Amino acid sequence: MKIYTKTGDKGETSLFGGTRVPKYDDRIEAYGTVDELNAYIGLIRDQKVTDSIKENLRTVQNDLFTLGAMLATPKEKETLKNGKKRLNIPKINQSSVLNLENQIDLMNKDLKPMTNFILPGGHTTVSYCHIARCVCRRAERLVVRLSEEQVIDNNIIMYLNRLSDYLFVLARKLTLDNQVKETPWKPQKR
Repeated sequence: MKIYTKTGDKGETSLFGGTRVPKYDDRIEAYGTVDELNAYIGLIRDQKVTDSIKENLRTVQNDLFTLGAMLATPKEKETLKNGKKRLNIPKINQSSVLNLENQIDLMNKDLKPMTNFILPGGHTTVSYCHIARCVCRRAERLVVRLSEEQVIDNNIIMYLNRLSDYLFVLARKLTLDNQVKETPWKPQKR
Protein backbone atom coordinates (compact mmCIF):
# COMPACT_ATOMS: atom_id res chain seq x y z
CA MET A 1 0.00 0.00 0.00
CA LYS A 2 1.39 3.38 -0.98
CA ILE A 3 1.27 6.02 1.73
CA TYR A 4 0.50 8.77 -0.76
CA THR A 5 -2.68 8.80 -2.83
CA LYS A 6 -2.49 12.31 -4.34
CA THR A 7 -6.25 12.66 -3.76
CA GLY A 8 -5.68 15.47 -1.29
CA ASP A 9 -3.40 17.56 -3.49
CA LYS A 10 -6.14 20.13 -4.09
CA GLY A 11 -6.98 20.68 -0.42
CA GLU A 12 -9.77 18.15 -0.02
CA THR A 13 -9.99 14.83 1.79
CA SER A 14 -12.53 12.04 2.12
CA LEU A 15 -14.58 11.12 5.15
CA PHE A 16 -15.57 7.49 5.76
CA GLY A 17 -18.31 6.93 3.24
CA GLY A 18 -16.57 8.89 0.49
CA THR A 19 -17.88 12.41 1.10
CA ARG A 20 -15.23 14.91 -0.03
CA VAL A 21 -14.68 17.93 2.22
CA PRO A 22 -12.08 20.71 2.49
CA LYS A 23 -9.17 19.85 4.76
CA TYR A 24 -10.24 22.72 7.05
CA ASP A 25 -13.74 21.26 7.54
CA ASP A 26 -14.90 21.29 11.18
CA ARG A 27 -15.05 17.48 11.21
CA ILE A 28 -11.43 17.27 9.97
CA GLU A 29 -10.33 19.86 12.56
CA ALA A 30 -11.98 17.79 15.30
CA TYR A 31 -10.50 14.41 14.46
CA GLY A 32 -7.19 15.97 13.44
CA THR A 33 -6.91 17.44 16.94
CA VAL A 34 -7.80 14.04 18.41
CA ASP A 35 -4.93 12.62 16.33
CA GLU A 36 -2.59 15.32 17.72
CA LEU A 37 -3.75 14.39 21.23
CA ASN A 38 -3.02 10.74 20.52
CA ALA A 39 0.56 11.64 19.57
CA TYR A 40 1.03 13.47 22.88
CA ILE A 41 -0.40 10.48 24.76
CA GLY A 42 2.24 8.37 23.00
CA LEU A 43 4.90 10.81 24.15
CA ILE A 44 3.75 10.44 27.76
CA ARG A 45 3.69 6.66 27.38
CA ASP A 46 7.31 6.77 26.17
CA GLN A 47 8.43 8.41 29.42
CA LYS A 48 9.55 6.69 32.59
CA VAL A 49 6.12 5.75 33.96
CA THR A 50 4.80 2.54 35.53
CA ASP A 51 3.68 -0.37 33.39
CA SER A 52 0.16 0.17 34.69
CA ILE A 53 0.13 3.79 33.46
CA LYS A 54 1.60 2.68 30.12
CA GLU A 55 -1.18 0.13 29.72
CA ASN A 56 -3.85 2.71 30.63
CA LEU A 57 -2.36 5.14 28.10
CA ARG A 58 -2.33 2.41 25.42
CA THR A 59 -6.05 1.89 26.10
CA VAL A 60 -6.60 5.64 25.76
CA GLN A 61 -4.71 5.67 22.46
CA ASN A 62 -6.90 2.85 21.12
CA ASP A 63 -9.98 4.72 22.32
CA LEU A 64 -8.80 7.86 20.53
CA PHE A 65 -8.39 5.96 17.24
CA THR A 66 -11.94 4.66 17.66
CA LEU A 67 -13.17 8.14 18.55
CA GLY A 68 -11.43 9.58 15.47
CA ALA A 69 -13.06 6.96 13.25
CA MET A 70 -16.45 7.83 14.74
CA LEU A 71 -15.84 11.51 14.01
CA ALA A 72 -14.72 10.72 10.46
CA THR A 73 -18.01 8.95 9.73
CA PRO A 74 -21.00 11.24 9.20
CA LYS A 75 -24.22 9.85 10.74
CA GLU A 76 -25.85 9.43 7.33
CA LYS A 77 -22.90 7.30 6.14
CA GLU A 78 -22.72 4.95 9.18
CA THR A 79 -24.80 2.27 7.46
CA LEU A 80 -24.09 0.79 4.04
CA LYS A 81 -26.85 0.29 1.46
CA ASN A 82 -27.02 -3.41 2.39
CA GLY A 83 -27.76 -2.47 6.03
CA LYS A 84 -24.33 -3.37 7.43
CA LYS A 85 -22.43 -0.93 9.61
CA ARG A 86 -19.63 0.93 7.83
CA LEU A 87 -17.55 0.98 11.04
CA ASN A 88 -17.50 -2.54 12.35
CA ILE A 89 -15.60 -1.57 15.50
CA PRO A 90 -16.60 -1.12 19.15
CA LYS A 91 -17.70 2.45 19.75
CA ILE A 92 -16.78 4.82 22.54
CA ASN A 93 -19.54 4.33 25.10
CA GLN A 94 -20.39 4.75 28.78
CA SER A 95 -18.01 1.92 29.64
CA SER A 96 -15.14 3.87 28.05
CA VAL A 97 -16.00 6.91 30.17
CA LEU A 98 -16.37 4.78 33.29
CA ASN A 99 -12.92 3.30 32.75
CA LEU A 100 -11.41 6.79 32.83
CA GLU A 101 -13.38 7.66 35.96
CA ASN A 102 -12.11 4.50 37.68
CA GLN A 103 -8.51 5.37 36.77
CA ILE A 104 -8.99 8.91 38.09
CA ASP A 105 -10.40 7.58 41.37
CA LEU A 106 -7.49 5.14 41.78
CA MET A 107 -4.89 7.87 41.24
CA ASN A 108 -6.72 10.34 43.48
CA LYS A 109 -6.41 7.99 46.46
CA ASP A 110 -2.69 8.80 46.69
CA LEU A 111 -3.03 12.56 46.18
CA LYS A 112 -3.51 15.36 48.67
CA PRO A 113 -6.68 17.40 48.19
CA MET A 114 -6.18 20.50 46.06
CA THR A 115 -6.41 23.83 47.84
CA ASN A 116 -5.11 26.00 44.97
CA PHE A 117 -4.84 25.96 41.23
CA ILE A 118 -1.54 24.37 40.20
CA LEU A 119 0.95 25.82 37.74
CA PRO A 120 1.87 23.27 35.06
CA GLY A 121 5.46 22.07 35.18
CA GLY A 122 8.06 20.77 37.58
CA HIS A 123 9.05 17.73 35.54
CA THR A 124 9.12 17.03 31.80
CA THR A 125 6.62 14.17 31.98
CA VAL A 126 4.26 16.26 34.08
CA SER A 127 4.49 19.06 31.52
CA TYR A 128 3.69 16.60 28.70
CA CYS A 129 0.53 15.63 30.61
CA HIS A 130 -0.52 19.27 30.85
CA ILE A 131 0.13 19.85 27.13
CA ALA A 132 -1.96 16.76 26.33
CA ARG A 133 -4.70 18.04 28.67
CA CYS A 134 -4.80 21.36 26.81
CA VAL A 135 -4.94 19.63 23.41
CA CYS A 136 -7.72 17.41 24.79
CA ARG A 137 -9.71 20.48 25.85
CA ARG A 138 -9.25 21.97 22.37
CA ALA A 139 -10.47 18.71 20.80
CA GLU A 140 -13.47 18.79 23.12
CA ARG A 141 -14.30 22.38 22.13
CA LEU A 142 -14.05 21.50 18.44
CA VAL A 143 -16.31 18.45 18.85
CA VAL A 144 -18.88 20.48 20.82
CA ARG A 145 -18.90 23.10 18.04
CA LEU A 146 -19.27 20.33 15.44
CA SER A 147 -22.16 18.82 17.44
CA GLU A 148 -24.10 22.06 17.05
CA GLU A 149 -24.09 21.56 13.27
CA GLN A 150 -24.04 17.77 12.85
CA VAL A 151 -25.14 14.68 14.76
CA ILE A 152 -22.27 13.57 17.03
CA ASP A 153 -22.45 10.75 19.55
CA ASN A 154 -22.56 12.45 22.97
CA ASN A 155 -20.26 9.75 24.39
CA ILE A 156 -17.44 11.35 22.39
CA ILE A 157 -17.89 14.66 24.20
CA MET A 158 -18.16 12.96 27.59
CA TYR A 159 -15.05 10.87 26.88
CA LEU A 160 -12.95 13.90 25.93
CA ASN A 161 -14.19 15.79 28.97
CA ARG A 162 -13.26 12.94 31.28
CA LEU A 163 -9.94 12.35 29.48
CA SER A 164 -8.85 15.92 30.22
CA ASP A 165 -9.65 15.27 33.90
CA TYR A 166 -7.68 12.02 33.71
CA LEU A 167 -4.66 13.84 32.23
CA PHE A 168 -4.80 16.47 34.97
CA VAL A 169 -4.89 13.85 37.72
CA LEU A 170 -2.16 11.86 35.94
CA ALA A 171 0.01 14.99 35.97
CA ARG A 172 -0.53 15.30 39.72
CA LYS A 173 0.22 11.60 40.24
CA LEU A 174 3.41 11.83 38.20
CA THR A 175 4.40 14.89 40.21
CA LEU A 176 4.11 12.73 43.33
CA ASP A 177 5.83 9.71 41.73
CA ASN A 178 8.76 11.87 40.62
CA GLN A 179 8.96 13.56 44.02
CA VAL A 180 8.42 16.99 42.54
CA LYS A 181 6.72 19.76 44.47
CA GLU A 182 3.50 21.15 43.04
CA THR A 183 3.64 24.89 42.51
CA PRO A 184 0.39 26.54 43.60
CA TRP A 185 -0.86 29.52 41.64
CA LYS A 186 -0.74 32.62 43.75
CA PRO A 187 -1.95 35.77 42.05
CA GLN A 188 0.70 38.45 42.31
CA LYS A 189 0.08 42.12 42.70
CA ARG A 190 2.10 44.35 40.44
